[in-house]
Amino acid sequence: MARTLADDLGHEVNLPEGPVARVVSLVPSLTEAVAATHRDALVGATDWCTHPADLDVPRVRGTKNPDRRAIADLTPDLVIANKEENRELDVERLRADGIPVSVTDIETVPQALTSMRRLLVDACGWPAPAWLDDADRLWSGPVPKPHTRVVVPIWRDPWMVVAQPTFTADLLARLGYAVRAPSGAEGRYPHADLADLDDTALADVALLPDEPYVFTADDGPEAFSHIGTRLVSGRLITWYGPSLVTARDTIDR
Repeated sequence: MARTLADDLGHEVNLPEGPVARVVSLVPSLTEAVAATHRDALVGATDWCTHPADLDVPRVRGTKNPDRRAIADLTPDLVIANKEENRELDVERLRADGIPVSVTDIETVPQALTSMRRLLVDACGWPAPAWLDDADRLWSGPVPKPHTRVVVPIWRDPWMVVAQPTFTADLLARLGYAVRAPSGAEGRYPHADLADLDDTALADVALLPDEPYVFTADDGPEAFSHIGTRLVSGRLITWYGPSLVTARDTIDR
């Protein structure tokens, strides 16, 4: 017997009658979420899945070029993906191979919490993990008035920044940081001129994460001479999963 459940995009996913026992994750943050919830069920992940650090499962290449044959050989009950992280073409090809794929679609913290509960509890049939209940409690309050204007570069040469609507911008807004992008910038992660970013009329601080571009003390801060800079964990501002439990108290340190 099987059951059917819609994913975040409304696609009907065929699932086993009982709890899902074999999961392949194509998204680093989802890999961490599954590992923190039901580690034994995680049977495959991408090369980019770095958390937990001691994760020892077969790798199925990257988020943009998953190895479909390797995934099929793992006989997953479910493959989990994300609209932003993974290509629609790869999802369609996996489904054409008869492999169930559930796709998440997340642009806000509330969406992340709802999506994680839909995936882990409703789809996978597992008990709600303590970390998810904790994250619900920590992020349930209203969005405060902003106290700091920030730009969040995610790449350099060419420079690219976080805009809206994005999970990162919403998470930071809930901590009092207003994510800004130069006037006329188009898209959720637009290209930008450094001179437009390093402008006190736009922002007070540039938050420099360590992913996808690895900004460091020696690579990034030296480019800004007019606004301040802070190095931050990319995982804490871009991942939706157990990192939400620590992000709220860690980012402001």
